[in-house]
Parts: sequence; structure tokens; C-alpha cells
Amino acid sequence: MRVMGLDVGSKTVGVAVSDPFGWTAQGVEIIRINEEAEEFGFDRLKELVEQYEVDRFVIGLPKNMNNTIGSRAESSMVYGEKIKELFSLPVEYQDERLTTVQAERMLVEQANISRAKRKKVIDKLAAVMILQNYLDGSGKHLF
Repeated sequence: MRVMGLDVGSKTVGVAVSDPFGWTAQGVEIIRINEEAEEFGFDRLKELVEQYEVDRFVIGLPKNMNNTIGSRAESSMVYGEKIKELFSLPVEYQDERLTTVQAERMLVEQANISRAKRKKVIDKLAAVMILQNYLDGSGKHLF
């Protein structure tokens, strides 16, 4: 079984999955959503959950720098509650402060790609970083 990492935004959800042993995270794709229109990409998420035999989710929690929960983190938690209900699988949250900034820096420094191309992969890379941080920390004992 695998863990699925999600970087939830208002327009996209970056998706990553662990290897079967829970050691490494690999980026899968970016699901387009529309939070305002309440279109959350759950049909595509269901396909990926079945394809990768996912048994739990880890959602990035974008806390404020002072460790408080802001509106974006609240939205991520609402998304988490919805997928918990839909899939009947555990949902955990991983502090993701600065993850997107780290992902962008990594792409700038190592990949030398244009801003437009970075924008297309940044959420997937952020999901990988969220999941890998989880696997490297508390998630190891799950397998």
C-alpha cells in the first residue's frame, strides 16, 4: 500500500505517491480544480487512489510563519475532511511552510527552466516535498 501526498491550492492539487515501502515520494500529476465553483477533482483523485492502491493521504498544511492556521490551511483541512469521507481512508497533515518556495528555488537552481514551465510543475514538486518530509519523519513507522 502507498501514501498519497497532496498539495492543495484553490486552482490545482499537486499529487505525489510513495513507493510501496514508504521510502520515497514520486510526483504523479497536477489535478485542475476550482475551489470557488466547488469542483475538487475527486473523480480523478479516485482513479489515482485505485491505480496506486493508496491507503492514506498526507495533505500539506500551509501554516502561517507564526504557526497559526490561516484561511489557506483551513481550506486544506476542509479538503482533507471531504476526502476522508469520500474514501474512508486516514488523512494526516504535514506542515508545508516554505515548501512551494523551496520547490521553486530547486527548479530555478537545478533545472534552469522558464517561469511558465516552472508554474506547470511546481505544485507536483511541492506535493513530492510534502510527502517526502512526512516519509522521512513520522510516516516511517507506518510500514
